[in-house]
Amino acid sequence: MASLTTITGLLGEKNAAHLLRRASFMPNRSEIELFGGLNVSEALDALLIALPAPDPPLDVKTGLPWLPKPDTEINSGDDKLFSYFQSWFLELMRTSGTNLREKMVFFHHSHLPVDYNLLQSATAVYYQNALYRHYALGNFKELFTKVCIDNAMLVYIDNTLNDVNSPNENFAREMLELYTIGKGEQIGPEDYTNYTESDIKQAARVLTGFVHNYDFNTIDADTSLPRGKATINGLGQAIRHDAGVKNFTVKFQNTVIQPKPALMIDTYATENGALDELQQMMDMIFAQTETAKFICRKLYRFFVYYEITTEIEQDIIIPLANTFRDNNYEIMPVLRQLLSSEHFYDLDNGLTADNNIGALIKSPVDLTIGTLRFFNINMPTDIAQLYDLAYPRGILKDLELQGMSFFTPIDVAGYPPYHQEPAYNRNWITPNYLARRYQFGFQILNGIEDDSANILYKLDIVAYVDNVNNISDPSNPRTLVTELTIYLFTTEIPVERYNYFLNDILLENLMESHWTEEWDAYKGTGDDTGVRGQLQKLLTAMLQSPEYQLF
Repeated sequence: MASLTTITGLLGEKNAAHLLRRASFMPNRSEIELFGGLNVSEALDALLIALPAPDPPLDVKTGLPWLPKPDTEINSGDDKLFSYFQSWFLELMRTSGTNLREKMVFFHHSHLPVDYNLLQSATAVYYQNALYRHYALGNFKELFTKVCIDNAMLVYIDNTLNDVNSPNENFAREMLELYTIGKGEQIGPEDYTNYTESDIKQAARVLTGFVHNYDFNTIDADTSLPRGKATINGLGQAIRHDAGVKNFTVKFQNTVIQPKPALMIDTYATENGALDELQQMMDMIFAQTETAKFICRKLYRFFVYYEITTEIEQDIIIPLANTFRDNNYEIMPVLRQLLSSEHFYDLDNGLTADNNIGALIKSPVDLTIGTLRFFNINMPTDIAQLYDLAYPRGILKDLELQGMSFFTPIDVAGYPPYHQEPAYNRNWITPNYLARRYQFGFQILNGIEDDSANILYKLDIVAYVDNVNNISDPSNPRTLVTELTIYLFTTEIPVERYNYFLNDILLENLMESHWTEEWDAYKGTGDDTGVRGQLQKLLTAMLQSPEYQLF
């Protein structure tokens, strides 16, 4: 029986490592040791600390932010600004430490995606990202209400084209199918357990009349971020909004939605009237038990495992959904319940076949940013080197080669490993993607260079193991291999794998004393030639191992 019972006692390093790998971007040894001395409540308190909003990305051309919108005479072009935004977001992930916020921002992007290629507006992408950050650990219902009139989303799924005289149902359809309640089982040619084709048409009517605000000067009162706007005539009437009565089916308890009389001018709704209808529809959708379950399944697959059995549905998803609804869709209580549970830490039964630890394949973001974080690899501090060279030539290119086109997903459902059954996260692994993952391990050790062959970032493995905070005694080959495998891999490796890394790779079947002599010689002379090559072979083998692809 799967259990959401809260674990007791200190986390210990194994559980701390699991929590931090899933809730942040790969912890280093010091962070694992620190969290191992906390109980789960204390650990989650630390992970959920509210962080100040980060400074917005800069335009390298000016050295300044380009917000609230770029000046075409002064700023870089949109494609360049988008690349700067990508680098900025990845750098936030790298520097976010043991905090859950950036992981949740990425979760919201994976669930409510956007494709820059369709928008061609780095500014709209940035503001959507800022919206996700504003609500990262807040209220999901409020977040989704704002998403419906977010400038990026309005363009991405065509709702900016949704007019009373020419309804566009694209966003309404995806809203129900992919983002809120889900389809359920098909019960007719176009009808499903959770909604009907008629409900899509009525929802589309509620959503009519909002357009992308290219000036980004319509500001949401709750978030202080730009949003879309209704098309208003000189009388204050929302002339593109359908102000008629919308009748939903029994799937939504025959709910009727229309503008309130006080929010109308003659037969037209005001913008506030249209917004009030949107809120009525959100209340209707989020009142359904299936909505809470649908979102909790997405959270479960992101943080725990992709397969949801009947047992998991009954013992985990339904109780989490009840928590979600009881707290009016505040996301933090759900995360606390899930991430402190016996089930999350594989403590709800004695079986190993259903273990969650080490059962997910790292996404390209988790692999690349996690590697930078684990080894404390420094990135350039100069903004031009960071935005124009380091990330575009390194990590962004790596993400693409490993199967993640960052912020240009293939469809409105987002990146396939987060939603596409039955494979889910196994979609990250193809022969080509796996080869590129392995190539990344080699690349980190050789470094990324600028045009003048200066190193932008690189893992100095000798300096890493020569730090007592990383390896307690690097002169002892068994200590070295043991501590690397403990903190790099999610589960204890079999003896034959351990011996492979120790004897076949590091020692190349020489005596253990030979390594100690080589290390002592390095410490005595400063010449690391004898140890560097072997350490690089060892780490390359570890980073290119199946074990390192899992978390």
